[in-house]
Amino acid sequence: MKPKHKPSQRDRIVTHLQSAGMARLSELIAIGVNASTVSRLARDGVLIRLARGLYQLADAPLDLHHTLAEASKLVPRGVVCLTSALAFHGLTDQIPATVWIAIGPKEWRPGFRNPPVRFVRFAGSRLHDGFEHHVIDGVAVPIFSVAKTIADLFRYRRTVGVNVALEGLREALRQGRAQPSEIAREASAAGVWKVMEPYVSALISDA
Repeated sequence: MKPKHKPSQRDRIVTHLQSAGMARLSELIAIGVNASTVSRLARDGVLIRLARGLYQLADAPLDLHHTLAEASKLVPRGVVCLTSALAFHGLTDQIPATVWIAIGPKEWRPGFRNPPVRFVRFAGSRLHDGFEHHVIDGVAVPIFSVAKTIADLFRYRRTVGVNVALEGLREALRQGRAQPSEIAREASAAGVWKVMEPYVSALISDA
């Protein structure tokens, strides 16, 4: 009986990335690949180095929200938030220049430059509740829900701008992406319901 053919390191990398979309160098090493092979395949144009230690296949199709997947791989304990989450949910015409990522109050902040990321520190349940996983380019990306995102925009309205928060609220209600009760619940948890209530009431009465 002939021994089974052992896949080459290149085959392992290609198979893994076809399934995972993108991977950290540490993930590739864990499947039996050495760093020199990864570097050689990047030089040969088989792989693209997205950021320090992050790779994908050169011919991989790119999702519109590809940078969210990149950021999520580089900040595995973070959650996409604020205007980045708003844009993902299709509730603004703005395309954020940076990816907004929520991290814990004591979480280490990575120092990479690409993709450009802006960090916001969320404490306790504000970070761990209210997010959903969406698969982007093979990566399960945690993104805050519509109602949670709207509440957080009002919470950080001095940072993102009141107009952005109002646009998100108006579009969420107009498109039926979140019920007023959901928004009220998230706003109360964020401590901004008193600020939001007049806007919610006005938008509901105008509908």
